[in-house]
Amino acid sequence: MMDPDLPLSATHEVRDRCLCLHLQRAARRLARRFDAALRPHGLTNGQFSLLMALNRPEGPRIGDLVPLLGMDRTTLTAALKPLERRGLVCSVADAADARARRLVLTTAGIARLKAALPAWRAAHDAVDATLDPADPEGLRQALKRIE
Repeated sequence: MMDPDLPLSATHEVRDRCLCLHLQRAARRLARRFDAALRPHGLTNGQFSLLMALNRPEGPRIGDLVPLLGMDRTTLTAALKPLERRGLVCSVADAADARARRLVLTTAGIARLKAALPAWRAAHDAVDATLDPADPEGLRQALKRIE
């Protein structure tokens, strides 16, 4: 049932103009594409990103990862649990503050990332090619400015 105060033209306006809708749709498509590329390595795109965020000289604290991954602490903690159970990540005491924990990649986690990286690169090259002649780097920079 159509309401005269909410015409079909408003629906078309949102469909055609809404950045959030277009970004969400693109994000879901990208997630499926990267999930498929990383599946043979036993990872989802989210797990790959999380593991890669741990690839640092000193393991980060959970709070360090929150802004990088755009996740809240609770969601991030839940995402870490299966990676810890699989032996890809472990938590160690912070040398400077025994109350704090740092997350580090295990040898198995590093090996998994190294094996998956070529598949991620190939998938990314394919995505970048679909954006041509658009400017993939310009798009990344514009998306980073959204707060």
